[in-house]
Amino acid sequence: MNILIINGPNLNLLGKREPSVYGHRDFEDYLEELRKKFPADTIDYYQSNVEGELINALHAADGNSYDGILLNAGGYTHTSVAIRDAIGAISTPVVEVHISSILAREEFRHESLLAPKCLGSIMGFGLDSYRLGVLAVKK
Repeated sequence: MNILIINGPNLNLLGKREPSVYGHRDFEDYLEELRKKFPADTIDYYQSNVEGELINALHAADGNSYDGILLNAGGYTHTSVAIRDAIGAISTPVVEVHISSILAREEFRHESLLAPKCLGSIMGFGLDSYRLGVLAVKK
């Protein structure tokens, strides 16, 4: 399978940003471990802090023979109608992924605008949420 992971704003700071919430590992280190757990699959990765670039990545992925997309849109999860519309406009299934449980955080984070357009949502399992997302795409 071909899977694309798209990470949104501030996720380039994993390992440095709020380690009590997001842990001490950077994503690139975890990505190598994830790829080793799924050696038969291709797992590509894209990260941007810019909303429009995330939308462009979703559009491009749809025409690139990906079987699924794992999307951690960060703070855009709660604010971006445009990313929601992009998910709804593509045929590639998208699994929403969050490292922390958005339901256990500040009230403004409790609602995901993206979830209704996604295949499903996985949250609260730390970086292991991505492994669970891969399993969800592979079903």
